[in-house]
Amino acid sequence: MGKASSSVDKVLNFIKANKIQFIDFKFMDFPGQWQHFTVPSSQLNEDSFEEGFGFDGSSIRGWKSINESDMLIIPDPETMFVDPFIEAPTISLICDVYEPATKEKYSRCPRNIAQKAEAYLKSTGIADTSYFGPEAEFFVFDDVRYETGPNSSFYIIDSIEGKWNSGRDEKPNLAYKPRYKEGYFPVPPTDSLVDLRNEMVTNLINMGVEVEAQHHEVASGGQCEIDLRFAPLLKAADQLLLFKYVVKNTAKKHNKTVTYMPKPIFGDNGSGMHVHTSLWLKGKPLFAGGGYAGLSEIGLYFIGGILKHASSLLAFTNPTTNSYKRLVPGFEAPVNLAYSQRNRSASIRIPMYSSSPKSKRIEFRCPDPSSNPYLAFSAMLMAGLDGIINRIDPGEPLDKDIYDMSPEELKDVPSTPESLGHALKALADDHDYLLKGDVFTEDVINTWITYKIEKEIKPMALRPHPHEFELYFDV
Repeated sequence: MGKASSSVDKVLNFIKANKIQFIDFKFMDFPGQWQHFTVPSSQLNEDSFEEGFGFDGSSIRGWKSINESDMLIIPDPETMFVDPFIEAPTISLICDVYEPATKEKYSRCPRNIAQKAEAYLKSTGIADTSYFGPEAEFFVFDDVRYETGPNSSFYIIDSIEGKWNSGRDEKPNLAYKPRYKEGYFPVPPTDSLVDLRNEMVTNLINMGVEVEAQHHEVASGGQCEIDLRFAPLLKAADQLLLFKYVVKNTAKKHNKTVTYMPKPIFGDNGSGMHVHTSLWLKGKPLFAGGGYAGLSEIGLYFIGGILKHASSLLAFTNPTTNSYKRLVPGFEAPVNLAYSQRNRSASIRIPMYSSSPKSKRIEFRCPDPSSNPYLAFSAMLMAGLDGIINRIDPGEPLDKDIYDMSPEELKDVPSTPESLGHALKALADDHDYLLKGDVFTEDVINTWITYKIEKEIKPMALRPHPHEFELYFDV
């Protein structure tokens, strides 16, 4: 209680000292986006961190029905940051969602699931901390238009960096545009976004987020990456949402727009979110050892759990229909459910940049940035722990060049699911590992599957695709 009380005092004192006018409460919906509402700073006092603030939960995606709509948010004082994108002096606080009648955390609140995952890890005695370091790629565009209706459907995206604009009259067109699949790492002027990324990084650092690097990514049309330093599971998920918020709003200040959609451009690389993870106990890294690629037995079993449950895991780490347009061979996509110390088409890579035991980690390359990080990181942890508890052998590593392997050699290497529907079917069939410690519940699993089918898969299946006119109009 002392730490919580100290954090509350820090927030209240900061509000007074800096003449903060508004408090913005941010919380996570079920699919994976921040929601918010704002109160004058006079409405926040010490009791607010116990009693919370009421709101209508019936309009939040995947949550309550209209006849049971009342909910509470309770702000976490440890998450305060000054919000530079709101004109009036404002601090933001990330909140947990509670049931008002019982004052218990809401079972479908993604942040609650992440907190339960961390508690379950400690209860196993295997480790006390799980670190996650996501590398969320994104595109910066200059113009985006789309529409879907009963008699028309289209999208048009544009970027001053887009190779497709090499012949456009830009008065003048200076012609520095990254070639398809060659955006990694040309210097300016071909990389036209370095100043924008630096501003994004500066904003993140000013808001307390530690950044390791920023760079242009492989694709033409403004693909970028900013790498955040690893953090414990809950904090890593909090920071990833803050990261998306900062990147999008910094771009908007420059009249540009950002998307974390995995595959917005046909014929070029999509945006992934490689996730680095490791387990620690009492300040000691548990993945370092004398096995393959310097891994410990625990590290290899963790990989075994990820690979065993990968198909169901992808329902959370790659949760959109668009996700599976990225997971195809030929675009550096990690479609092979195998592990390797150097093969980037394998779904799990063991980075070899350093020989330090503290740097020993695994990199799960399948996830993409459309995922809800609280659910994705928690599901990854639960799969890995299942591997450790049940001593799941990950099999032999895949160190050969995939593209040089014969069909005979590849036939025994399993692949990622072909669609969101296949991943959801795998989740329905394989989710007992997620239920341990009440981290996920049957209600959460069933609601996730139902929501994705009803709100995403069925609407996509009902609509003619523009390319179908190219294929079939003259039949």
